[in-house]
Amino acid sequence: MSYDLAKFKHGLEELRITLTDHQIEQFLQYYEMLVEKNKVMNLTGITEYEEVIQKHFLDSLSLIRVIPTLAEQNFKIIDLGTGAGFPGLPLKIAFPNLEITLMDSLNKRINFLNEVIDKLGLEKVTAVHGRAEEMAANIAHRQQYDLCVSRAVSNLAVLCEYCLPFVAKGGTFVSYKSADSDAEIQEGKKAISILGGKLVNIDKFKLPDSDLGRALVCIKKVKDTPKKYPRKAGTPAKLPLK
Repeated sequence: MSYDLAKFKHGLEELRITLTDHQIEQFLQYYEMLVEKNKVMNLTGITEYEEVIQKHFLDSLSLIRVIPTLAEQNFKIIDLGTGAGFPGLPLKIAFPNLEITLMDSLNKRINFLNEVIDKLGLEKVTAVHGRAEEMAANIAHRQQYDLCVSRAVSNLAVLCEYCLPFVAKGGTFVSYKSADSDAEIQEGKKAISILGGKLVNIDKFKLPDSDLGRALVCIKKVKDTPKKYPRKAGTPAKLPLK
């Protein structure tokens, strides 16, 4: 099947990302696998080609706006609550040098991600089945990553409790948020501090060729996360740190 690549290429230009023909082919294969699997399990509400390109692929790759050295540095990254693989898999396709762990609590999603990884021949990427509350206590994962990324829809204070324990001191947690998340960010500042983080940047922009507003919230890990965090399953969402 042939696809119109004009908007994808324009969006990549805006982000100053150059892909080979092989990488673009990998994105198209990923798209086809996503749409096919979505017929039998709920991976995404977005399946129309140009929408997937814009709201999943280019959105995921927008991380380069705040971490401009993605192509040069072999960052160790964890994508928490990855779902259908966003933002982790697009980042891996575009920047093969990255070492990426995709983590999700639903095993069916992990099985799908492994199928994509195998089909696309991706290396240095692992799909892990687990809940953040439990995996963050595991020494193989706790404070082991240069970067944690998440497009999960949880409140920022809750996300920080899940994500910051995975980030090494000096590393960064980047939360993909909607443009109108100012109040949520303000409310999350206490949690950020308790968990060893410091808010360093909020990059607001519109996705290429759209009116969709985005905010990338960058939190630097400045000190170790106290051992008692994250609290047991369910507690962070019920009683967010304030």
